[in-house]
Amino acid sequence: MTRLLLDRADGERLPIARWAAHLPGAPLLLEHSRGSYLRPGLRGHRGDGRDWSPAFRPVDEHEDEHEAMDDAAGLRLRTELEELPGGALRIRHVLTNTAAEPYVLDGLEVSVPLPDDHVELLDFTGRHEGERSPQRHPLADGLWLRESRGGRPGLEAATLLIAGTPGFGFGSGRVVALAVETSGNSVLGVQRDADGPAVLLGGELLWPGEVVLAAGETYATPWVVVVASDEGLDGAAAALHAWQRSWPAHPDRQPVTLNVWEAVYFDHDGGRLRELADRAARVGVERFVLDDGWFRGRRDDTAGLGDWYVDPAVWPDGLTPLIEHVHGLGLEFGLWFEPEMVNPDSDLYRAHPDWVLRAGDRVPLLQRNQLVVDLTRDDAWRYVFDRVDAILTEYPIDYVKWDHNRPLLEAGSQGRPAARAQAAAFERLLDALRAGHPAVAWESCASGGGRIDLAVLQRVQRVWTSDLTDALARQRIQRWTTQLVAPEYLGAHVSAPTSHQTGRTFSLDFRAATAFFGAFGIEWDLTAANDDELAALAGWVALHKQWRGLLHAGRVVRCESSDLAVWGHGVVGPDRRQAVYAHVQLDESVSNRGTVLRLRGLDPELRYRASWLGPVDDAHVSGASPVDPDGPLGRAVLSGADLERDGVWFPRRRSEQVLLFSLEAQAGTG
Repeated sequence: MTRLLLDRADGERLPIARWAAHLPGAPLLLEHSRGSYLRPGLRGHRGDGRDWSPAFRPVDEHEDEHEAMDDAAGLRLRTELEELPGGALRIRHVLTNTAAEPYVLDGLEVSVPLPDDHVELLDFTGRHEGERSPQRHPLADGLWLRESRGGRPGLEAATLLIAGTPGFGFGSGRVVALAVETSGNSVLGVQRDADGPAVLLGGELLWPGEVVLAAGETYATPWVVVVASDEGLDGAAAALHAWQRSWPAHPDRQPVTLNVWEAVYFDHDGGRLRELADRAARVGVERFVLDDGWFRGRRDDTAGLGDWYVDPAVWPDGLTPLIEHVHGLGLEFGLWFEPEMVNPDSDLYRAHPDWVLRAGDRVPLLQRNQLVVDLTRDDAWRYVFDRVDAILTEYPIDYVKWDHNRPLLEAGSQGRPAARAQAAAFERLLDALRAGHPAVAWESCASGGGRIDLAVLQRVQRVWTSDLTDALARQRIQRWTTQLVAPEYLGAHVSAPTSHQTGRTFSLDFRAATAFFGAFGIEWDLTAANDDELAALAGWVALHKQWRGLLHAGRVVRCESSDLAVWGHGVVGPDRRQAVYAHVQLDESVSNRGTVLRLRGLDPELRYRASWLGPVDDAHVSGASPVDPDGPLGRAVLSGADLERDGVWFPRRRSEQVLLFSLEAQAGTG
């Protein structure tokens, strides 16, 4: 492994190579038999308790894999490694039972040792309408373990676990980050004792009896993705984003999307929806999505899930008239599904109450008035596939928003735990539908951001970042979600002036500038917008289209600020000749000193001229206006080195304001 990385000395490999340099003698599987008193990487046994502490010995070694055996325990372990575009690495263990008796696997994780100076930890927590809230603490002796037990990463997901040098930030410090490539149950952790280095660990959380290996059978862990950076959190994010942009399913272009959920909820009236589509086309929208409420019996969230037939009571002529109207405007048409769920008040559940995940005969507690369809059953899987396939075959649908609104609870099938099999069945279902409808684009939603992970991302073109569309809260959610996910995947919508979730009211400029960098869209009843608002919104849509090629291909940078009320962030183009940055005044500053944003990521040798993109207003409170032509950005051509070292000073502004500006390298430089 070390030779594989160190022999490749190009610049992008250096951080991961330097991290790997200390790996010799530090195994990727912790074993009790080797004197480790930490949590073993492999935990399992045979039926009477034997073979619980294996002692693997190498038998073969290739450039990209290692194989080891324990003949006495009847186990073979292969460790596979892959280098990823952008500079990350992924690792997995493959365990084979070579004995005649079954082997009960309780857990198998990949461990990666940390440099001794990586003593601060960062991961995330959250809730519905509050995903990916960072939590940071010092590394201490013992075990810090984050478990995802709901059959999906969850709204409170750790997302990834990062260890770094003291005080590491967006652009400074050295970090090592680890994420597990699964949409199911997972574990992430770090452990250290007094005798050895700290290790990060990651793998799949297994319920009792989920994996029992018969003679000759094999279990592979999910891929565990590791990325090291000498340029702080942004360097780690850039490596992950570059890998994501190499995937076959990566979106070539992210259409501007109108989702009708917050406009109409369950009130599906054809005339009103057509008017929404008309106004969407007027402002430059490229995709129209009909959300929940179109199928049989679905007048609220208590009934209908599972009955995937167009409701003739609401749509007597089917969806064709609306789809033809939308397509006639030049827009794509999208449709919402929640294929993995069922309401007890549905024809499906009344006919097949046995088609839900459960522990024994006990029906799990309802959440969101829903139960989970047992996709591990061939008959239930086939029903769901056939119904979604039938809708996609009957109607010319361009886009599917795939929702998952409750975690799995007591996820069993025929008396045995089935969370792992359910996750695999979901992936097979989505893969089969993608193969059958290759022209359809897909979005992952799970009560907002509850299923954003490296497994589902490889199968979709977009994710719904959060059910919270409040622009002030979205600044934080989007800022931290980009630590794992490239911004072009992150659905970011301009909501109604007054947030439906928080009741806070924001200007259109603040709402649009917040959504500007992501997969830009609208979640607003445009029939309630006046002509001035529609014209302003059209301007923002046009501005996003002008810049989305750079925004969705460049490197994300997040600027440190001495003022806690001010954030800065931007995207720098691949050739570093263009960039777009945002100065965000979140709240009232405690002083009139203003703040300096140091603009990282530019070419230090090039000289740049700034242009204000908007909103260009006079909402500053102290000092000269930053948009003054004679101000620091208006009057000078500054080098990338100057902009990073000295930065640009901004006066204190009123809260909930964003200034967007671009930088363009001048001819004759570089």
